Amino acid sequence: MRIISGTLKGRRLQPPKNLPVRPTTDRAKEALFNILMHQYDFDQATVLDLFAGTGSISYEFVSRGVKQLVAVDKNTHCVNFITKTSEDLALPITVVRAPVLRFLERISTSYSFIFADPPYVFTVEEYRVLVATIFSKNALQKDGLLILEHAEQIDLSGLAHFTEARNYGGCIFSFFEV
Repeated sequence: MRIISGTLKGRRLQPPKNLPVRPTTDRAKEALFNILMHQYDFDQATVLDLFAGTGSISYEFVSRGVKQLVAVDKNTHCVNFITKTSEDLALPITVVRAPVLRFLERISTSYSFIFADPPYVFTVEEYRVLVATIFSKNALQKDGLLILEHAEQIDLSGLAHFTEARNYGGCIFSFFEV
């Protein structure tokens, strides 16, 4: 796994092989961040990375200058890897070990960006609950962006706040706004 751009560009990270994750491909990350970098100012942005896995998306955001990032995952090994990597690289990432919906039920902060990459076995109904919880808890700031990564077999265009979807080699990013 490598960091595509920013201050950590080119840095390679080796997550443990036993993590139950499916990291976002370099091609998909590059395409996503090309979109975001041309539309948003990262200097003052706050980010919530849900189902953080290896932290790949978290590292991309902080490498590009976000000042505050919270990464949430329920897997102890994933949390330990992100924590150690963040400490080793002195990154501004707060790591939380918790089931995502339980974390969101208690949330009191809103974020500029929320990125969520649930397991690909998530159903449309589970995505509906996730999106509804994020918006009902006001977890996304006004003019903020929710990005959901999912398999191409899933169509989220019928969910509230949906604005568009982009396909990058079978990896779909669906975008939602307040």
